[in-house]
Amino acid sequence: MGAIADIYADLDAEVPETEFREAVEEKVEEMGGLADEETAAMLIAHELADGEIEGVADIEAGMEEAKFAAKVTHVGELRSFERDGEDEDGKVVNVEVADETGRVRVAFWDERAEGAVDELEPGDVLKIAGRPREGYNGIEVSADRAEPADVEIDVDLDGAESIEGLTLGESDVTLTGVVLDTDSIRTFERDDGSEGKVANLTLGDETGKVRVTLWDEQTEHAAELKPGTTVELVDGYVRERDGELEVHLSARSTLEPVDADVEYVPETTPIEALEIDTITDIGGVVRSTDPKRTFDRDDGSEGQVRNVRIQDDSGDIRVALWGEKADRDIAAGDELQFADVEIQDGWRDDLEASAGWRTSVFAIDGGAATSADEDDDSADGLDAFGGGDAEDGTSDESGSDRAVSDEESGDGGSADSESDEDEPTEFTGTVVQAGDPVVLDNGSETMRVETDADVGLGEELTARGSVAEGRLDADELF
Repeated sequence: MGAIADIYADLDAEVPETEFREAVEEKVEEMGGLADEETAAMLIAHELADGEIEGVADIEAGMEEAKFAAKVTHVGELRSFERDGEDEDGKVVNVEVADETGRVRVAFWDERAEGAVDELEPGDVLKIAGRPREGYNGIEVSADRAEPADVEIDVDLDGAESIEGLTLGESDVTLTGVVLDTDSIRTFERDDGSEGKVANLTLGDETGKVRVTLWDEQTEHAAELKPGTTVELVDGYVRERDGELEVHLSARSTLEPVDADVEYVPETTPIEALEIDTITDIGGVVRSTDPKRTFDRDDGSEGQVRNVRIQDDSGDIRVALWGEKADRDIAAGDELQFADVEIQDGWRDDLEASAGWRTSVFAIDGGAATSADEDDDSADGLDAFGGGDAEDGTSDESGSDRAVSDEESGDGGSADSESDEDEPTEFTGTVVQAGDPVVLDNGSETMRVETDADVGLGEELTARGSVAEGRLDADELF
């Protein structure tokens, strides 16, 4: 084999050898004798290899060219548009392609667009070369060349119809799911000075759950849809945030209630198996609730938090509800799931769960998701996220992101602290804190009790003694 044949044999590109040799001759002529055939062959091989990527996930905006193989998953509609200064309209069609690493939209223009509509169908595998750029729905590739490729691409064409089948970069997403949770509408200022709006809701189906981000006019869905409503989402696109996939809705997307049977069965981590510094889903029965408390942040703004305690078959844990979640109408006996809570080191080294901006809270009936407000005629659902900043997702949490206990805040129960200290007082309630002090909750107020008695969480007790500075010094506990 000659030098040119050796270089071609090492070339990992689908170019016929005859075309490769022709390109080498043109390169020699182009360089005016400054390079021999072997040097020209090496230059051509480098040009052909430049832009080759391992998979769709490696495509980045700003690349001069990306070359990759992928399977067609969806062929869009051919659209016409007017070009400035030209009489003839331009044409474009968007084709969704995917490989094992991800999905991307490829734009075909003019004659290529017409050919794509006539010749391509889902399942075709293409070798594509084009220019990546940041598009309206994420990274897009403007195709310069595309041709059939004899390559095996393991992509399930039906996978995108379920939440489990979502992949990064996917667009034209269609999902049918049940609304688990909704968020309030938040406003923010864009770089051009205009005002934008954003809200979130959480959808679930038989395969999992996903957060859906709504922009501008689409945010009205967050106010109109109640948890428990089955909806069809059409023409969404998939982004990544904090390592999790989200579905975003654009102006042309739709989200409408449908008559369909969709059930979401939650997967939760047993409370006894929780580990610090993890984000997970927990669920159980609410054992007790604390009053809402407010606090001042370092920036001078006011935040709020409310603690509830939930129990499953393995144990119990305190959950701190931050921001708007602290306003939720949650009562003892409610069966709830808290999705995407952060497990932190709590007071007295106990683990606690922090329900921040990413958390969804919804009711569970018989192991499946239902509307948490099914007896409420309003459209207000459980708040999906605290009212944080629309751009960075910051929450209404305090600087420490920890639950604030009655003991730490000095915010005890609402028992009458002006009672005559010599008059014995009785307070009956459920033990919601078994430490020092013991805290009793009677459903409308709490009382901190000084006692050496060994009590257990959930016990109903009566404490008798004198009250001073909001604490009951128990002489008797029965």
